[in-house]
Amino acid sequence: MKTGIENPGLELTEEGLNPEGPRRTEEQGQSLPDGLGPSTHHRGRLLQPFTRARSFCKRHASLFKKILLGLFCSAYAAYFLAACILDFQRALALFVLTCLVLLVLVHRALKSVFGKTLTRCLKPFENSCLKLWMKRVFAGVALVGLILWLALDTAQRPEQLMSFAGICMFILILFACSKHHSAVSWRTVLWGLGLQFVFGILVIRTDPGFNAFQWLGDQIQIFLNYTVVGSSFVFGDTLVKDVFAFQSLPIIIYFGCVMSILYYLGLVQWIVQKVAWFLQITMGTTATETLAVAGNIFVGMTEAPLLIRPYLADMTLSEIHAVMTGGFATISGTVLGAFISFGIEASSLISASVMAAPSALALSKLVYPEVEESKFKNKEGVKLPRGKESNILEAASNGATDAIGLATNVAANLIAFLAVLAFVNAALSWLGELVDIQGLTFQVICSYVLRPMVFMMGVDWADCPMVAEMVGIKFFTNEFVAYQQLSQYKSKRLSGVEEWVGGEKQWISVRAEIITTFSLCGFANFSSIGITLGGLTSMVPHRKSDLSKIVVRALFTGACVSLISACVAGILYVPRGAEADCVSFLNTSFTNRTYEAYVCCRELFQSTSLNGTNGPSFSGPWENKEFSAIALANCCEFYTNAVCA
Repeated sequence: MKTGIENPGLELTEEGLNPEGPRRTEEQGQSLPDGLGPSTHHRGRLLQPFTRARSFCKRHASLFKKILLGLFCSAYAAYFLAACILDFQRALALFVLTCLVLLVLVHRALKSVFGKTLTRCLKPFENSCLKLWMKRVFAGVALVGLILWLALDTAQRPEQLMSFAGICMFILILFACSKHHSAVSWRTVLWGLGLQFVFGILVIRTDPGFNAFQWLGDQIQIFLNYTVVGSSFVFGDTLVKDVFAFQSLPIIIYFGCVMSILYYLGLVQWIVQKVAWFLQITMGTTATETLAVAGNIFVGMTEAPLLIRPYLADMTLSEIHAVMTGGFATISGTVLGAFISFGIEASSLISASVMAAPSALALSKLVYPEVEESKFKNKEGVKLPRGKESNILEAASNGATDAIGLATNVAANLIAFLAVLAFVNAALSWLGELVDIQGLTFQVICSYVLRPMVFMMGVDWADCPMVAEMVGIKFFTNEFVAYQQLSQYKSKRLSGVEEWVGGEKQWISVRAEIITTFSLCGFANFSSIGITLGGLTSMVPHRKSDLSKIVVRALFTGACVSLISACVAGILYVPRGAEADCVSFLNTSFTNRTYEAYVCCRELFQSTSLNGTNGPSFSGPWENKEFSAIALANCCEFYTNAVCA
């Protein structure tokens, strides 16, 4: 019999230890080598239940997964129902996320069951002649619908037609500035403008759409506000609240970390493929450029390129131009709250950001059409593997580390461009003072140059100088200063200040406020050139020359996107809420100035005439009203008019 020393090898199988060649034990008179137990055969028998259990688990792994998934789904369903029953408003976010997940699962199930059948049914439509006729019919229906809309909707408000003329003017200007006129894809342009118009109707005219986008914007803002927790711990509350660098730049690091995690999980790649499918059957753009533009609805021009960071090196110039245009044409969720705190209407800001996304793609392809072969047009072109990180913690760390360079580049370029702009304004001011022209700056010059353009957007001529000045401030300084000026005009209007004081207009109309809000909603200003170049260069440094070559053209295109959105708002805008009942309002005594008081008193003044010594006479709704004289006296205490003499 062989001993354990003669045959030290011992085979371990799934059933236990190999019975052949057992080693002698101490009872047999042979001592075992150091490190071996008293009986390896006995140990093998002890391990047999565990090995059999492991084998059983492997054979029934799929069943166990289904059981665990069922338990998890049951527990989540109970939790979901409890949350909705206790407080549905509080659980609204959970409800929306659950519905989205269910929608994806149902879509996947239907696609697996009916996908091939649907493909066979749609195969006859692949005929080129049939597709051509379908396109012509659809284009004709859309054209007739637009004409009917303009005829019926603008019948009561003909000033809306001026805004439509403004859209046509901007499109002609952009086409004249196109890089390749013959290569323009009018399908992309018309689809983009059409989607912008549809989005405008949804978020401006309909209450459900308006409320939905307002809620979504709030959730995005809440998500980005979590940056304050980390930045306050590192820099302190005072710096985070008062200093721009500690307010906005940490968001880049936070968002970069989150995007890296989503890349590792594969969620970003999945979104790219879905967006690609939608745009390939509508606008014909690629998934990468569209995802960046869509991301700009809620994040800034430096965060959005992080969504497509792996694609940037291989993207064409036209695609990069679209990415830049999307950044210039929209605002980020980080500054949305700041603008709302100024008193700017939140619904207009959110509507402007949503409407700018398809318009940015359309106008970008009008100004810089695609003449190269993109790698991301087909499904294979947009598929990317998950991140190379070994776990989610490594992905988060790498994302935050990569974003540090991005934040540093943004800060450096912002300092340089704002300093240069301040120097240019100081030089112009000095030159103006030499000939007794005070306060000459790029902003003031632009306010005069842009006045006709603002009029074409649908703004009343009396409001044009003030709106043109704000547009000029936004373009040559930044949108913060312009929105601050708009908030001051709005505050004066709401406080009931007279519209004209000493021959100078004190505020603009509500319609002009809405149009101005849309026209200012974007990062298209000179300082943003540095931010965009700094952000993209840090991600693809070898393409710095390409980026510098197209950034000015993208800036101009992004500015026009905001202006066209303002024109669309001018066409679609209808005052929300019922008009003031001035007869009922003036029947009660008011003690302070308000906008409603000013409007009603102005209407009363226009309906009042003086008849010598007989006193004032009233017409319209105030005729034969006993309180008309009392209301006139009350209005004359706050406002000045000829009938008050």
